[in-house]
Amino acid sequence: MTETGSRQLVTGRIRGWLHVLREDLWTLRVDPLPPSVWVRWLPHGVLCLVAFGVSLGAMAQLGDGGGVGPSLAFAIGLAQGAAVVLAMWRPVPAWWLSTGAMVVGALEVRRQLLAGGTHGFTWPWSAAGLIGQLAVLLLLALRVPARVAVEALAVTMLLTYLVEGVLGATRFQPTGVLAVTLFTVVVVLGTALRGRREASRALVEQTTLTAEERSRRTLLEERSRIARELHDVVAHHMSVISIQAQVAPHLVENPSAELRENLDGIRENALEALTELRRVLGVLRAEHPGTAEQSADPATGTAPHAPQPTLDRLDALVENTRAAGLTVEVDVRGANRPLPPGVDLSAYRIVQEALSNVLRHAPGATASVALVHYVHGVDVRVVNSRPTRSVPSSPGAGHGLLGMRERAAMLGGTLRTGPRPDGGYEVAAYLPTAPPGAPDHVTDSKDGTA
Repeated sequence: MTETGSRQLVTGRIRGWLHVLREDLWTLRVDPLPPSVWVRWLPHGVLCLVAFGVSLGAMAQLGDGGGVGPSLAFAIGLAQGAAVVLAMWRPVPAWWLSTGAMVVGALEVRRQLLAGGTHGFTWPWSAAGLIGQLAVLLLLALRVPARVAVEALAVTMLLTYLVEGVLGATRFQPTGVLAVTLFTVVVVLGTALRGRREASRALVEQTTLTAEERSRRTLLEERSRIARELHDVVAHHMSVISIQAQVAPHLVENPSAELRENLDGIRENALEALTELRRVLGVLRAEHPGTAEQSADPATGTAPHAPQPTLDRLDALVENTRAAGLTVEVDVRGANRPLPPGVDLSAYRIVQEALSNVLRHAPGATASVALVHYVHGVDVRVVNSRPTRSVPSSPGAGHGLLGMRERAAMLGGTLRTGPRPDGGYEVAAYLPTAPPGAPDHVTDSKDGTA
């Protein structure tokens, strides 16, 4: 490499270092002192007392022992004390203020020393100025990256060397070596404490992530356990019901058509229940239910579950409910146009759950299902009359109403449930298909009764 190339390389490195130094130290960013773990106001109160002592000590030492005029001694002492207070919020500007006050005071004391106006003064750092700079450097190292703290220490050492070693003075007690040693100690101490605090914070974050991962794993394990129990118990019994319903006509000589029809209905309902159960088991076993793959059933070569039910199957749902002994009237108003899949499925599930609740909790009652199609939503209403027989105890845990509320809330709709004045019960839901605030009205009338 030529001499010119070497000079350019060195110049580039110096410029880069000066750029980094300017970015790190020429800033007014706010970096508040973190509150104490034990007493929030204690560190701030102690530092304010230190700042007050530094100001009074600097004024007295510079004015009495250093020969500095009262006005300048007051300004320098006030600046050094203010730097300690400022370091609690803006450590880098506070370091500049403290260092600048030291340089101004040292130059004025040097002039007095050379003129013979004073002698034996601790120079270039007075005792009060040294304490103030230690406090500022400690606060700086506690809150800025280690690189910035080392840069501030290096500049402080350089200025101390230039004032004491290059400019020099006579008849003084040198404090440069002591100051540099103490400054290095506090910077190392502050950097170590800051590193320890960051390590503790990182450990807390990692512990939180570990706890979340443990909760997630527990949830997946619980899902798998529920899936196994459903498969081992419910699926087994439903399969037995389906097989028995299929075999039963062959065990009776000349079975009637009504018997065959009822048994076929039992078998069909059992098969549909198995299909729904397989879908639920797939969701429970999937780590990400929304992205679970739709794999084929190896036994049949078909998909493991049928398409989600919609309001198009409302007639079949009502017929099954009537076959179970419940009188149901259906009233559909408005144009029955295609709905978003989520709204269509949720409306069907709300009607299904509401009719199931009537069967379980209102024996002998009659029910009515009303659907009103609006331009921007659909209104679902299921009402049952007062039960004519005593209500049997139910082993349910109330998850049906909770599920209906969650479905309505998920779509931005509303659900209202509660008893009626005549002793019946009402479930009313509105599921929007357009953004909130859009005008709504019934579409072209298209009434029907099932």
